[in-house]
Amino acid sequence: MGAAGAGTDETPGERRQLINVAYRLLGSLAEAEDAVQEAYARWYAMPRSRRREIVSPGAWLTTVTGRVCLDVLVSARARRERYVGAWLPEPLPDRGGAVHGTDPADLMVLDESVTMAFLVVLESMTPAERVAFVLHDVFRYPFAEIAGILGRTPAACKQLASSARRRPGSAPRPATGPGQAEAVRHVKRAWETKDIAALVGLLDPGAVMTADGGGLAGAALRPVEGASRIAQYMIAIADKAPGLELLERSVNGAPGLVARRAGAVMTVAAFDVAGGRVTRIWAVRNPEKLRPWTRDGHGPLGAYGSPPGE
Repeated sequence: MGAAGAGTDETPGERRQLINVAYRLLGSLAEAEDAVQEAYARWYAMPRSRRREIVSPGAWLTTVTGRVCLDVLVSARARRERYVGAWLPEPLPDRGGAVHGTDPADLMVLDESVTMAFLVVLESMTPAERVAFVLHDVFRYPFAEIAGILGRTPAACKQLASSARRRPGSAPRPATGPGQAEAVRHVKRAWETKDIAALVGLLDPGAVMTADGGGLAGAALRPVEGASRIAQYMIAIADKAPGLELLERSVNGAPGLVARRAGAVMTVAAFDVAGGRVTRIWAVRNPEKLRPWTRDGHGPLGAYGSPPGE
């Protein structure tokens, strides 16, 4: 990638940009941080004289971060096949826009390109499609620069992005749709009161719930489909977890719910709403993906069991 100035030490703004790019490419905050750290490690491993020759350190770091992410995406395909149950992106908390913290979650820009619905669509793309699409359509990098990351011609990169755009749902939507906060609030109340009829009424008849426990927390191994089945599943969870506390929280920039028990974060749920009804629920229960949610002093993570038969 191109040019902008002599080699300098790492800056918060530069690191923030790299973390934001890497998270959208990988769907994992931990892996995004590792990718950025690897890029910086390669930068500082070069002789100082070589670093001085690089006109734009930021562009160089973006190129290397992109290549590292591409390698991770390729290897992740095999790892996802061995993953226990469904794999979901790592949910992001709202840190209130802090930009000077050392935690990667503090550096994230929460917009329509990090909603759970959009990140799940990105998972359906090939690694090369995802890199071309995210860098061009989300971050507006020219195909000539993306070509340097993918090792392909600009025309081939343009074709990859075009193919990615044909995936259903690939157009980012506003993080918060009309009535989403209200729908999520009603779901919370119905869940707390174990009102199965109310839950069924709040869910679209064709709604789908996907849970990610990663084999480390109880979760349905396959998506739960249909309003009635989802409502029964949610009530079964409540029955098996006395003292469960539900909190309305921003999840990836949109209204969501956080379930705690004895002060420990158990589940982070993201929602998609259409026509006033919930159409999708993504429930992340894998404790390794909930680490960014424990910084508020909620204590260690725990787990409650999944409903019978799951």
